[in-house]
Amino acid sequence: MARRCWRRRALAAACLGAALLLLGAAPRALRPVFQSNAVGTSWFGGRRRSPLQTLYDLDQGPRSALAEVHRQRRELLRRACGRHTRRQRLLRPEDLRHVLVDDARGLLYCYVPKVACTNWKRVLLALSGRGPGDPRAIPAPDAHAPGRLPSLADFSPAEVNRRLRTYLAFLFVREPFERLASAYRNKLQRPWGAAFQRRFGTDIVRRLRPRPSPDALARGHDVRFAEFLAYLLDPRTRRDGPLNEHWERAHALCHPCSLRYDVVGKFETLAEDAAFVLGLAGAPGLRFPEPPPGARAAARDRAERLFRDISPFYQRRLFGLYKMDFLLFNYSVPSYLRLR
Repeated sequence: MARRCWRRRALAAACLGAALLLLGAAPRALRPVFQSNAVGTSWFGGRRRSPLQTLYDLDQGPRSALAEVHRQRRELLRRACGRHTRRQRLLRPEDLRHVLVDDARGLLYCYVPKVACTNWKRVLLALSGRGPGDPRAIPAPDAHAPGRLPSLADFSPAEVNRRLRTYLAFLFVREPFERLASAYRNKLQRPWGAAFQRRFGTDIVRRLRPRPSPDALARGHDVRFAEFLAYLLDPRTRRDGPLNEHWERAHALCHPCSLRYDVVGKFETLAEDAAFVLGLAGAPGLRFPEPPPGARAAARDRAERLFRDISPFYQRRLFGLYKMDFLLFNYSVPSYLRLR
């Protein structure tokens, strides 16, 4: 089974490479950010095992309980993609924008906002030598600064293909409605979300609120959760373009049925899954920044409170919008939803 999985990985990478080569002939051809010798990491020359090879070795022998969990997640994702997706469109270069590259360690990380992505960016900066060795010493604005970490979309088709074949690819996901509640609170409720409130909040108020106050129209600072959900479900929102990354579906950001992911981490088991990835990357001593005690339970309770006041009709429509994330990543419907 493991050998078949790795053969499928090579085939998927080759297919994507062929698709990107078609795009490479167009005027918008991709350009590599680094010269080819930038990929000459210590493991690539054979001096140490790559994270992908380490994972492969784990799959060949008796597995630890955690390694078995991740094998099962890969298999569940593969089966779910087979059941719930039909025709896959060819990926465009911009579809790879969320896949960050660590050439020093041989890692591909697809970041999903509101799933510890700030801390993962800090960790990648520390691992690649682009930041302090302690990820906690890297300010959040530095972690998110454009250009600090290269994206897979920045490379030529041949370089994309090579990395897909030889690097360990991972992503982290979260229960979709809890992630949505977190995005609302962080970007549309909190004072530090003023930029988002001006950009999105004012549009939501103008479009959906009868007789809004001049202050709300100017600042967008008091968007209600029900208004936010109505905005997501409004057909005009989708016609305007993709959803903002903070509330876009994880599968639409990372394309897990087109790209093969070797590790599917979950926010609900963040500490264990992060340690597993860092172990594969040859950095078991690097400690992933942990959330404050009780933060996980508080986020779950907050999501339940917010959705409690949403009608079953809107809950069902919203579940339809995020259904693929529930199916692909094996999340149960939250008990507080009333879908029937």
